[in-house]
Amino acid sequence: MAAAELIFDPRAAHGEAAFDEVLNLARTQAQAQGLPYAGIVSAQDAWQLVQAGKAVLVDVRTNEERTFVGYVPASLHVAWATGTSMNRNPRFTRELEAKAGGKDAVVVLLCRSGKRSAAAAEAAAKAGFTHVFNIAQGFEGDLDEQQQRGHSGGWRWHALPWLQD
Repeated sequence: MAAAELIFDPRAAHGEAAFDEVLNLARTQAQAQGLPYAGIVSAQDAWQLVQAGKAVLVDVRTNEERTFVGYVPASLHVAWATGTSMNRNPRFTRELEAKAGGKDAVVVLLCRSGKRSAAAAEAAAKAGFTHVFNIAQGFEGDLDEQQQRGHSGGWRWHALPWLQD
């Protein structure tokens, strides 16, 4: 599913209205697509929202992925699944609520490709989170023709800030 087409440009922003426009477009598209959560935003828009203090970014990947693949500076971490068997974290929504600052916080979720974070966003919405968004393409993007990630989308491909241990 596609993210909202608007790519937020802070140089052209006019205060709160620009942030609201990004989120409202994502909500409108989510409703049209029948998504069970607030919507999908681009990595660029997510970063602008986070930088402006309008959203918190929560990485739902495993500790191992964050360590070996990289992570977004100042992102929060609540694993959706854990270990090599990828068992779902039964405390996910409780941990998310505690770290994000409540169920009414604007939360943007990030995983490897946008698939786990979509499932996490759905679970969060079902648990009562009202402003939870999925970041399109995740951290590494979709698989390319060679079955590799990182060549055609995702947080890193868009040259957004990230670190690696």
